[in-house]
Amino acid sequence: MNIFIGNSDGKPIYEQIYLQIKNAIAKGELKEGDALPSIRALAKDLRISVITTKRAFDDLEKDGFIVSLQGKGSFVAPVNREIFKEELLKRLESSLVEAINVACELNMTDEEVFAVYKLLKEE
Repeated sequence: MNIFIGNSDGKPIYEQIYLQIKNAIAKGELKEGDALPSIRALAKDLRISVITTKRAFDDLEKDGFIVSLQGKGSFVAPVNREIFKEELLKRLESSLVEAINVACELNMTDEEVFAVYKLLKEE
């Protein structure tokens, strides 16, 4: 698994780790039962504090994305697809509200907005 830490991201490092692992689970790149790297190994690979990595893993476990077993490591938890679907729908709705607001500022018709959507979908 590749995790990239961006300095220009503006998000805390633990949150970047959290989001990347969560997204990998949502996309199916990480499947139920897959082992995650150890907290220490990931911290070493990313050249960050173990405390930072632990916080990301603790948050992932608290939110039900991973399960940690003493002495064995952390693993992808059974996935509740409905939770992911709801979260993705919320993101979609938020993005659409923003897009609609911009379209209104530009006085675009529904047809013009849909034409932009079709162009972007083809890319």
